[in-house]
Amino acid sequence: CVILDVQAACPDATVTQELLKDGFHRDLLVTVELGAAGEDAGGCAVAARIRLPPGIYVDPYELASLQQHNVTKAVLIPDTVDLEAPEYLATDLLILLYMEADPRCSRCFRAALPVHGRYHRPADGSEEALVVLKSPQVLLCCCDNRFAECRKPAEVEAPCLGKNVGPCQWHSLTHKTAHEESILQVPVGLRQHSSLVCVVTLLSTALCATLILAAVCKYGHF
Repeated sequence: CVILDVQAACPDATVTQELLKDGFHRDLLVTVELGAAGEDAGGCAVAARIRLPPGIYVDPYELASLQQHNVTKAVLIPDTVDLEAPEYLATDLLILLYMEADPRCSRCFRAALPVHGRYHRPADGSEEALVVLKSPQVLLCCCDNRFAECRKPAEVEAPCLGKNVGPCQWHSLTHKTAHEESILQVPVGLRQHSSLVCVVTLLSTALCATLILAAVCKYGHF
């Protein structure tokens, strides 16, 4: 499948993204509304191409479970993710999120994706780190020759419906956004608390080790 740029003859779109819930575990809700030309896009697939910065990631095992239950359809690039890496050792991720038609609006599409914040370095004087999530790119994929005059060379390849089927041609729609970016606020530790955390951790470890050793001596068989 080939992703192609689109000129004025193609439908435009309005895209909105929202981060729901609080803390490290969030839901990213993406909504797309096609312009007037979108009335001619019946039978076409719509997707959002989302670039996640290092401070936020998608769990591929969670995504596979959601796709198995037909809850979310998406392609993760790369498809392997280090779930334990902190923000300063992680890399960007690319998500192709396939949109579902909104029954309340003939030109509207929406999809939700669970995302998770990574641990950041302790900060000085702030209990939150800000992760900036840019507005997604809106893509349109049609199985016929509609919008053929809009086609240009592609940058990324992906299947139409989240399966290894093809070929299909994606068009990048000209779009406007409700907000150019979303801000994810991730809780972080304070650097001035480092000594206290180390002491408490050491004492807790020593206490737990003592309790385990006492239980082994009392109930163990040697």
